[in-house]
Amino acid sequence: MNDQPNRPHQPYDPYGQQPQAPQAWPGQGYQGHQGHQGHQGYEDPQAAQQYTQQWQGQTWETQNHQAVPSAQAPDPETAILTPQSPPQRPAAPAGADASGYGPATVGGNTRVTDAQRARAEGRSPIIEPGMQPAALTALLGLLLAGAAAVGTYALLVPLVVLQAVTAAGWFRLNGMWPARQGIALGFAGALAADAALLASGRSPAAILGTLGVWVLLALVLQLRSHADPDERMYGLMASVAASALAIVAGGYLAAAADAVTVGAVAVAVAVLARALPLPTPASVVVSLLAAAGAGIAAGQVTDLGTSGALLGAGAAACALIGHRVASYDYPSRFVHFTAGVALPLAAAAPAVYVLGRALA
Repeated sequence: MNDQPNRPHQPYDPYGQQPQAPQAWPGQGYQGHQGHQGHQGYEDPQAAQQYTQQWQGQTWETQNHQAVPSAQAPDPETAILTPQSPPQRPAAPAGADASGYGPATVGGNTRVTDAQRARAEGRSPIIEPGMQPAALTALLGLLLAGAAAVGTYALLVPLVVLQAVTAAGWFRLNGMWPARQGIALGFAGALAADAALLASGRSPAAILGTLGVWVLLALVLQLRSHADPDERMYGLMASVAASALAIVAGGYLAAAADAVTVGAVAVAVAVLARALPLPTPASVVVSLLAAAGAGIAAGQVTDLGTSGALLGAGAAACALIGHRVASYDYPSRFVHFTAGVALPLAAAAPAVYVLGRALA
């Protein structure tokens, strides 16, 4: 028989301290089974286990004093996640779209390009050069036609001007300005091609040979650059394209004089007709028809005759491609007066040479 009197159940203290009555945290209640006259005694040990220190809210770990979530807090692995609104971009302007770009403003936005601003305002990023650059193209074309009728060395004067403007305009069209090294490289390639043409008796092989050498030279120069790889690749493509266009423009020097006269006149008329305020499809058709008519008229003066219509239409088709390239991606006024003037004539040079040889 157990002679020990019933003692109050006290929790086990691992640190050997005297048990103290637990105190409730502010705003939290301590629930315990109280006996008569404040004496806490339990007859059943299991009942004592059940009613001993039931805490609500957060408890604290004794080692590192970090908050331990209570049983009432949801488990992060099993809790149902409610949808939340996405975080707002800081300082986003009113009316900004999903990409974060705001509407076009008068003062401009450093994050918005001219082409993006044109699209935001409902305008097309393709802007054609207009009548003034077309007039300059026509003037340069007529100078080529008249110089070709005079002689080879007379043709060199407007041709060199065309090649210089082509190299400068291509770099400006690609947003690379100032790019003196690339412009000088392209123009030097054009001069080398002209010299090779004159030395070889105007053989087209001189153009291909110079083009191959200049592509290799541009590659070597870009490999020596200390710029980023992406920037070096972009500069290489721009240098090669500018050199190629300037060198290919030397095809006027390799072509027959009559073909140069007919082709240059046709390009001049086609560009002027393209600048008329007409819808784009109608303007293209009118330009081709006008170029074919100008080719017939110029062919009557030369030995090409009515076959000048085909040469004029072919040269005009290539010129319209160059005109379209100069209109791409919201170009500036400087682009219109460089690339917009030179690219139609430079792009038509291969057609003038090939069709001139075929129709002669």
